[in-house]
Amino acid sequence: MFLGTYSPRLDEKARLILPAKFREELADGLVLTRGQERCIYVFSAREFERVHEQMRAAPLSSRQARDYIRVFLSGASDETPDKQGRITIPAPLRSYAGLDRDLAVIGAGTRAEIWDAGSWTSYLEAQENAFSETDEEVLPGIF
Repeated sequence: MFLGTYSPRLDEKARLILPAKFREELADGLVLTRGQERCIYVFSAREFERVHEQMRAAPLSSRQARDYIRVFLSGASDETPDKQGRITIPAPLRSYAGLDRDLAVIGAGTRAEIWDAGSWTSYLEAQENAFSETDEEVLPGIF
């Protein structure tokens, strides 16, 4: 499970050093792809296969499903971390997420997310009030 928030930087070759706690799960390979709210989703290869199987179950007759799957998969890039735990983030994904040098890498359970640090700070500030006021209907039976 991916948990926590980390503040790495992109180096001059557009490489990111993965948080140490994430490296074991991602060591055998990972998939980067477009995520909602203009971040990059990071899936282990195994989890990406599971997500893809769920997508395959979507009806081909659904335009919204086709559109989502096209955008999601066309931006995907499979990567393998080097011995230092670094991955290269492809230019189209860096552009999509508006990544600059300073990043936020967050754990989101079954995936990690890569955000521009400023975008993450703005998003979190906007969401914290709603989070503190969330009632049981959003996540029934959790609390």
